[in-house]
This record gives sequence, C-alpha cells and structure tokens, in this order.
Amino acid sequence: MYEEPRDPFADDPDHTDAVLRFEPDLDESDRADLLEDLHELEMFEQVLRPQGFRGVVVDCADCDESHYFTWGLLMSNLRTLLNDNSAQVHEPAYDPDPAHYVTWDYARGYSDCYLSRHDDELGS
Repeated sequence: MYEEPRDPFADDPDHTDAVLRFEPDLDESDRADLLEDLHELEMFEQVLRPQGFRGVVVDCADCDESHYFTWGLLMSNLRTLLNDNSAQVHEPAYDPDPAHYVTWDYARGYSDCYLSRHDDELGS
C-alpha cells in the first residue's frame, strides 16, 4: 500500500489556517467514477510499470503546465478523496523525465490492448 508523506507543516498553526481543505460533495456517481479511476490506475501500473513508466502526466488548464504523478501518489490521492472526502497535500514531482510518464488516454489504450492479448497472465 502506498502512503503519502505527512505534510511537514501540518502542526504549524499559521500554515494550517492559510491552507483551505478541498472537501467536495461526492455523490454516489462521483464515488463510482473515482473507484473506476482507481481500478484503472491499478491496471495501468501493473501493465506499464514493467515497461519503465512511472505514472501519468496531466496537462493543467489552470497553470498551463504539465503535472507528473507517480502511480502511487495518484492512487493515494484518490483513496484519500474516497475515504476522507479531502485531497491530500503533496509536492509535485521534482524534475521528472517526461519520457517516463504517459497520458491517461495512452495508458487506457495500451492497457486495453495488452489485456486483450495477455488476459490469462494477469489472472483476470
């Protein structure tokens, strides 16, 4: 199981007052979507990690930059959102090599193709 590092400033009262927790209202449809995303991520990691990929890259419309998430970080974030109804504080990847990250659509397509040829090897 992947564990996210504890926020080093969690006990600083000045810091915690300045940080707003993201607590969305999740309905059953949202929860089902998050569970599906989590299941897909687990499959992506199982299929793509052996190929040298470390995670997913997401293009952020807010800052117009790419954000790199390792498999474990993204799964941990989704689990926290499902369990605690809040998003975790995390540091962005430090100097990631873009060649080690794929888009969600690429991961889905690659995994679907892989599964159609190797389904019996994965125990599905």
